[in-house]
Amino acid sequence: MKQTIKVENVKCGGCASTLKNKLKDDFGEIEVNLEVMPREITLEIEDAELDALHDALKSLGYPVSGQSFGFVADTSMKAKSFVSCAIGKVDNMKADKFHSND
Repeated sequence: MKQTIKVENVKCGGCASTLKNKLKDDFGEIEVNLEVMPREITLEIEDAELDALHDALKSLGYPVSGQSFGFVADTSMKAKSFVSCAIGKVDNMKADKFHSND
């Protein structure tokens, strides 16, 4: 079933790109809404898969909104999200350069 989940630390298109690319193999196509706060992701997912999705989001630095893991863990996830964001931005630049050479 299609579900929408509120996610923390998603700042920009780089973050959205990372979420789409890193989660696609395990969870399929993901839509990222950058127009709302907290940001939302929408995807086809069964309830039985939600824990795995939450763990995958946390590992990328984008925990589900409302979850708190303590100051050190929350700070660590913010740092992870900056790295994930940077990777997404680089991937976007590579894709743009590839398409501009067509």
